[in-house]
Parts: sequence; C-alpha cells; structure tokens
Amino acid sequence: MCSTGMEKNKIRTAFADYVSEYDASDPKIALKISHTYRVAELCEKIAQAIGSNDADTMLAWTIGMLHDIARFEQVRIYNTFIDKESVDHADFAVKLLFEDGLIERFVDIGDEENFDIIKKAIQYHNKYRLPDNLGDRELLFCKIIRDADKVDIIRVNYDTPMEEIYNTTREILMRDSITDEVYEAFFEESAINHSIKRSKIDALVGHVSLCFELEFDISREILKEQGYLFKLLNFESENEETAIRLKNIREYIRDYLDRDSK
Repeated sequence: MCSTGMEKNKIRTAFADYVSEYDASDPKIALKISHTYRVAELCEKIAQAIGSNDADTMLAWTIGMLHDIARFEQVRIYNTFIDKESVDHADFAVKLLFEDGLIERFVDIGDEENFDIIKKAIQYHNKYRLPDNLGDRELLFCKIIRDADKVDIIRVNYDTPMEEIYNTTREILMRDSITDEVYEAFFEESAINHSIKRSKIDALVGHVSLCFELEFDISREILKEQGYLFKLLNFESENEETAIRLKNIREYIRDYLDRDSK
C-alpha cells in the first residue's frame, strides 16, 4: 500500500462517492455511513493497541471502511437491516466487492494476501462463529473487525431509535416480552444466536450479549468508557416481566465487567 495518508484519502473519497448514490436523508443510510467511519477508527485503535505495524493498522482500518458496504444496497432493495428477512449482508458484501469488482474502487489490485484477508474478515464479521481453518493473520483481522463492529453496534442501538433498527413500533417494543430461551442463553455469557430470537425486544438482549464476545482488552476498555451499554439497558419497558429481566441483565453485566477488569 502507498503512504497511509494518501491511501486513507483515496478510500474515504471512494466511499463518499459510492454512498452519494444513496439517499443520505434516509435514517438507515445515514446510520450506516456514520457507523462505517466509527468502526474504521475503532479498528485502527485496536490494531495500534495490540502493537500492529503501520501497514497492518492501515489494513485493519480499510477492513472497517468496507465491512458494511453491502448495507446500502440491502436498504435500497429490502428496506431493512435484518439479514434473515433479506440477505446476509456480509456475504452480499463479498459478492459486490470481489465478484462484481467493487473492491477496485477502493484498493489497488495486486496484493493477493491482503485481498484474501479483507475478503475473509468482511465475510465472517457477522457470523456467529469463525471457521476453524483460518490462518493466524486471517484470524487476527477477523477478531479486530468483529470487536470494532460489536463495540459500535452497542452505541448505534442506543443512539438510534430502536424502531428504526428493528423495523417495528415503539408500542410493540414497550410491551414486548423477552423470550425465555433468549433470557436463559444470556447468562451463558456468549453472544445470543439469531436463530432463537422471537420477539423484537430479544434483539436488544442479543446486542447487549455482544460484550461477552470481545477479544481484546482495549475493546472492553472502550466499551466501558463509552457507557452506551448501560444506557441501552436503561430501556424502560411497560411489560413488568421484561422490566425485571432487563434489571437482572443490567446487574449481571455490571458484575461481569467488574470481574473482567480485575
């Protein structure tokens, strides 16, 4: 890659040109534009904190800029971010970038190793579990983008009206029940599989559970510093059982993070 500043400017310009084809007044489009920039910055911060060299830090930042590139087409075609109701956005991104040639707008052709790392990091950034056959560098960059994405997803879920994210109404969210299976799975301290979510409020619990999956100390530090996790959990449900369960989850997370920091 060329100098970091030049490469970043090229990618930022290409990204701005690409998203200009979509309606930035649409809250979903605006959300993903800002999310992209923040995730790229988080990737860079994580890479620097774990001692990556300049080239690898730049590669991590690039992956952050491209990881959600398919979200814009997903919104245009399906008007939703819910993959199971539309298309797996990571697989769609791989198609757009590496089958349809969109990658050439962002990164110079020729570096096969980095291309393969970018492809796999994007393809697996949203998967429930990583495959076992990744090489050490592939695994490293997959972990960086997954951490960065999780940290900012929690922020997004607080900053953005949940009805926009979950394609529902405020009334439904306020009265919704947390599915028993989701509630029980939360206390297993791992990310909750999408397949067991049944209600809209299950998605909130699922997003909170992402904190259990963070790989790097710096990621947990950033999560705690930002404070969005507990702000998200302060959601005031009108459903008495849901309110109690959210309180229990909030207390458990607080104890978990305190335990994790010792």
